[in-house]
Amino acid sequence: MTSIESLTRTPTPRRAEAWWRRPWMVPLALVVVVFLGFSVPPYLTFDPSLSRLEPPPGNDLYYPLLVAHVLFGTVAMTTACFQIWPAFRARHRRGHRITGRVYVFAGVLPAGVLGLYIGWHTAAGPSVRVANLVGSALWLFVTIAALRMARQRRYGDHRKWMSRSFALAMSIVLSRIVNVVATIVLTPQVDTTFLGSADLMTHSAASIGVWLSPLVLWVLTDWLLERPRRTRRPAAQPPGS
Repeated sequence: MTSIESLTRTPTPRRAEAWWRRPWMVPLALVVVVFLGFSVPPYLTFDPSLSRLEPPPGNDLYYPLLVAHVLFGTVAMTTACFQIWPAFRARHRRGHRITGRVYVFAGVLPAGVLGLYIGWHTAAGPSVRVANLVGSALWLFVTIAALRMARQRRYGDHRKWMSRSFALAMSIVLSRIVNVVATIVLTPQVDTTFLGSADLMTHSAASIGVWLSPLVLWVLTDWLLERPRRTRRPAAQPPGS
C-alpha cells in the first residue's frame, strides 16, 4: 500500500476496551464535574458582582463576553471528555464525530476567540496577560490542526493534536490548584520579596499558575503520546501443534 493510500484509507474499527482498562476516565470526569460545578454557577446569575474576575472599570463589554467565554468553555470541557474516551470513540463513531464538531465549533473556537479578549483585559498584570493570550492562541491552533487532520483522514495525527487540545482545555483546572499552592508558598514573603504588596504577590501566584499549568500538561501529553508502546507477546503454542 502506498503512503497516500495509507493516509486516506478508512481505519478498521477496533474492539473497544472495557472501561476498567482506562481507570483514569472516571476520576477525570469527576474532576471536570466538580470544577464546573464550582466555577460556572456564579456566571449563570448574570450578576457582575458575583464574577470571579473583576471587570475593568468602564468596560461594559467585558462581563457579557466573560460569561459567554465561560459557557463556551463549559461546552468544550464537557465534550472533550467524550472525545478522549476510547470506548465511546470505538463503539459510537457517529457520536464521536458529533461531539467532536460540538467541541470545536461550539466550544473551543468561540471560547478561544473570547479568551483573547478576556486575556488582554485581565487585571492581573502583564505576565498573566501574555500567558492568557498565548494559551488561547495555542488552544485555537492545536484544535484547528486536529480538525484539519481529521478531514484529511489522518486519524493518528488527529488524535495527537486533539489530545494536546484537551490538555490545554484542562490546564485551567490545574492552574487553579497551582495558584492556591503558589499563594500559600508566597504569602510569607509579602513583606520581603513583594515589599508589602499583597496585590503583587497575588498577581505573581496567578502568573505561576497560568504559565506552569499548560506547560506541564503539554509536556505530559506529548510524553504519553510518544512513549514506546509495549507489544503483547504471542501466546505460546503447545508442543506438537
